[in-house]
Amino acid sequence: MKTLREKAQMGKLLPSEFQGGSFSLSNMGMYGVTSFSAILNPPQGCILAVGAGSETAVVRAGVLTVATMMTLTLSVDHRAIDGAIAAQFLKTLKNYIENPVLILA
Repeated sequence: MKTLREKAQMGKLLPSEFQGGSFSLSNMGMYGVTSFSAILNPPQGCILAVGAGSETAVVRAGVLTVATMMTLTLSVDHRAIDGAIAAQFLKTLKNYIENPVLILA
């Protein structure tokens, strides 16, 4: 992984070194993009689009407060992955993001 990362940073990563996976992440949040839809590249089954976190007004227990919100969009090839399973994945991921201590349990 370290070698692949270094090659990618130098612009020398070959297509054969990053193709053929089953799941991809597309992070445009680091460029300030808050929400987008990533295009699935076959033969991959899923791609997760990660948007930037931004402060947003929310109501919690009837009180207006500010929370950092982030948009995640999952594109799925339904020929390979059932939509209900994809929804459960997003629900679980949301729970871990909101409660990172659960990762240690």
